[in-house]
Amino acid sequence: MAKQLELSPRLRLLADWVPQGAKFADVGTDHGYLPVWLRLQGRVVRAIASDLRPGPLNRARETGRLYGAEGIEFRLCSGLSAIDPGECDTIAIAGMGGENIASILSAAPWTADGRHTLLLQPMTRAEELRRFLMEHHYAISREALVLDRGTLYPVMEAGAGEMSLTPGQLLGGARLRDDPLGDRYLIEKIIRLLGAAAGLNRSADPAGKDRAEVLRQEIAALMEMREEWRHANCP
Repeated sequence: MAKQLELSPRLRLLADWVPQGAKFADVGTDHGYLPVWLRLQGRVVRAIASDLRPGPLNRARETGRLYGAEGIEFRLCSGLSAIDPGECDTIAIAGMGGENIASILSAAPWTADGRHTLLLQPMTRAEELRRFLMEHHYAISREALVLDRGTLYPVMEAGAGEMSLTPGQLLGGARLRDDPLGDRYLIEKIIRLLGAAAGLNRSADPAGKDRAEVLRQEIAALMEMREEWRHANCP
């Protein structure tokens, strides 16, 4: 019996959003599970798996060999630097901080040309990624939450466009009002900010007091987002 590749919930959501017949690029591929699975399922016509470091790229090659996946090119490069715009129409950048994803997109402005679909999954600082997209002519067309090993992660589909996000949407999700996990996501963020604000309030440093005030404003914005979620989802 052939060995079956199972994706984590986080990667499976990304895979489900890849259009049938796509030309796919996976940036920061690590073990290469996503492009290998997509090729095995016949979802994509070709795939590029890139990584900054030789170690992860070699692991991705081994994954492809182990499962017998063909039609994948493996490239050692920073971000999208060795990928031509015409080689892909769907790009996944996942498993890294939101600021790192923003940096990769900033170095490849052609990703906002209207011909590419971006599937983005920040592990941290999702608000920085949302802000970057808003300020650099991208728009989030859909966003969802996935629970993986006890942690909630946002997944975004974005492309060329314009959008305007409120402070609450930057922090708590551009399109998560109807997401069944939205309430938990917002509560977890509020609790973290409350803890940080409490610590800053105990500081004698005036800068800490100023930062605490910023956090209080962010908490208020998230509380408003939670009320919107409850109004949309609770009887």
